Amino acid sequence: MQAPYNQEKSVSLRHPETVMRLERMGSFHQCRLSFMRTLLRRMKEDLWTFDCPKFEFDRKGVGRAIYTARGPLRSYSLVCFGHDLPAEHRSDRVIAHAWDSTFALFDGDPTQVDVKRLERNVSKQEAGRISSREIILSRANRSVRLFNHVVQSLAAGHQPDIEQIEAVGYIMRTTAVYGSGKFGAVDREAIADRKELAGPFQAEMLTVYLIRTYTIDLVEHMARTSSPSTAVRLDRGLRRRFGVGNSTGLGLAPFLISHPLLIHNWIEAREKALFRVRSRAQATKEQIACFRSLTARACVNVEKWRSRHPLQVYKLGLLKSDLAALKAYAASNRMHGMMPWNQLFEWGEKNLSIEGQEQLVSLLLEPHPELVDGLAEQMGADESSVFRVDGTMSLQRLRAVVEDVYGWALEVDWNAPESVARAWYISEEKLEPRLGERFEEHLEPYEQPMAPGRDAAALFRDIKGWKGTATIADFLLHHPEHRHIVRRAQIAANFPYAEIRDNTISATMLPIDLLRCKLSFFGATHFDPRSDRWVRINMFQNAPFPHELSEGDADDWSLPCIQEA
Repeated sequence: MQAPYNQEKSVSLRHPETVMRLERMGSFHQCRLSFMRTLLRRMKEDLWTFDCPKFEFDRKGVGRAIYTARGPLRSYSLVCFGHDLPAEHRSDRVIAHAWDSTFALFDGDPTQVDVKRLERNVSKQEAGRISSREIILSRANRSVRLFNHVVQSLAAGHQPDIEQIEAVGYIMRTTAVYGSGKFGAVDREAIADRKELAGPFQAEMLTVYLIRTYTIDLVEHMARTSSPSTAVRLDRGLRRRFGVGNSTGLGLAPFLISHPLLIHNWIEAREKALFRVRSRAQATKEQIACFRSLTARACVNVEKWRSRHPLQVYKLGLLKSDLAALKAYAASNRMHGMMPWNQLFEWGEKNLSIEGQEQLVSLLLEPHPELVDGLAEQMGADESSVFRVDGTMSLQRLRAVVEDVYGWALEVDWNAPESVARAWYISEEKLEPRLGERFEEHLEPYEQPMAPGRDAAALFRDIKGWKGTATIADFLLHHPEHRHIVRRAQIAANFPYAEIRDNTISATMLPIDLLRCKLSFFGATHFDPRSDRWVRINMFQNAPFPHELSEGDADDWSLPCIQEA
């Protein structure tokens, strides 16, 4: 039997100072712990079933449908509405007021009364109201050129052009997937104790997964109604190549700052998984073969990954070279020595770009489900458990914590304009996070506490004036403005991956790094930044459809197969 870990304990977890840098976080890739993959594994293990009790659309795609996912204890239904959207009203921006399709994830099986109520409200989104029977509200737009091409091809009796599919990868993209009480939906706390929804963003991932099925059914229906005598369905292999697109902007970015305990749990689970793999004394022939195969598939994937953003184009160039070097390493005899995974990881630290290093982390986890998958159970968080400030902590101890966690921030010149060039605020119109230019707009009265580094440095300056045995309670009586950063410091003292170790308001900060980090944990692929503030991604591309979950491996889909090259 293979020894579980190397007994010499020569491997350690990566230090937060290394992991929690924005450049590295902005290079994360999906992995076995990503939420899409944990969702599909759970649904397969628990023998979920799926049906479509309603599908009523005209030839233009206007109508309604219901897709129901049935688990061991509960059912969840995606109620879908298709609309005839004029081209001039189609926009991916959050300020849009109309969409090609709108959705609600209903808790259970909706009645006709429920569907009519939702039909009156869901299409209006912010202007409508949903109820505590709904968990998620979402909307999506067609990727018009590819959508029409697929419909027209199928109607004419042939499959759509593979090159056009590969260029986009989806025929519909969501522009929002709202939950956690927004617009009247059920509060997260009311459903958090359900096993199937206990993990992060499981309801959101289920919604997107069902939307993917809806999009394929819709184009096949529109082809069939357009030309009943000649229309064909999508080939099974071709269907898998369609994911669900997503356009995500600044509204998502502050999440990593606002939820320190949750982010710690996400990052720590990934780092623990890496530690466990690196600590293996040996690798089996099967594990080596799996790694070699997945590395070859990652080479295929990077060739299919397209972006027009200069930074991402540059990173993709590095990643292609990195994967070529990694493939050569994997083919060598070095894979059969002692602690081969750790040797490979250390080689990667010296020879690969940060983008390549983080791709390697994801690949290292793949051959070891027995070490990795169980860690998904620790990725949720009860954030109320760390909200209370411990007033009995001594200022001496707090000072040591600040020096340890925010040492980088104590070296920043916070009087320099470039260090404080940005300011986070909430927009009046949509109540969404925004990032403005501090010295060009009147923003400081509305600034949100999204600059922990700057605030920690200010805290440290005021602490230095206190002597003796003073406690935090004494200090905060005189400096209540520091309460929020004291709380963050106390959280980071116990949860080391809770804090980003970079300046989140500097002139050079890239919000897309925050976006990519979060979306990688979702399981997104093919990140395509359209500016430094918003990005397009693909979700569930190559994943099995609901009717295929019981037929094979529900987890071997995150990288394209070799025959797709």
